[in-house]
Amino acid sequence: MSLRLGDTAPDFTADTTEGQINFHEWIGDGWAVLFSHPADFTPVCTTELGETAKLKEQFAKRNCKIIAISVDSVEDHKAWSGDIEETQGCAVNFPIIADSDHKVSELYDMLHPGEGDSSTVRSVFLIDPNKKVRMTLTYPKSAGRNFDEILRVIDSIQLTDGYKVATPVNWKDGEDVIIVPSLSDEEAKEHFPDGWKTLKPYLRVTKQPNR
Repeated sequence: MSLRLGDTAPDFTADTTEGQINFHEWIGDGWAVLFSHPADFTPVCTTELGETAKLKEQFAKRNCKIIAISVDSVEDHKAWSGDIEETQGCAVNFPIIADSDHKVSELYDMLHPGEGDSSTVRSVFLIDPNKKVRMTLTYPKSAGRNFDEILRVIDSIQLTDGYKVATPVNWKDGEDVIIVPSLSDEEAKEHFPDGWKTLKPYLRVTKQPNR
């Protein structure tokens, strides 16, 4: 069965390019993004891992670690890393899990259906400090992921965890947000003393509260 939002992310022990890890211990008290790629030495994955390496500091600002996985070996991962650095201009600076026995891929339901091989789909799991799955994305093998979108969702979830707001369509950090409908106007005055704009009784727009 596929993981649902709010489920505990399955724990596991695995070999990576940075040594053996226990996943929950590796996450520690922060956030984590686990993302799979179909195979090493493939074109789309090469661009994705290079981009993720370039964005490592952006993830770190959000107290978020990043870790990749495929069914290939640690040796293949390390050999492939040279190609990534050469073609993308940035060395891989995060661990890549080796999952040749498919243990982790099966735990997270990442094996590609109907493909006749053991490659993983392009799945993304955002996991919070309580080890709960907070966001999932799944792309076809032919489509590279948008990692700016992954960062945007992290910003949204971290903001809405701390304040009684939701983020509107195409929201980016620093833009106006929506007061949750469950909050009455009287209650909203306590949380948002600078006020808001009421477009509809259920649609009240206010400045981002942590700015």
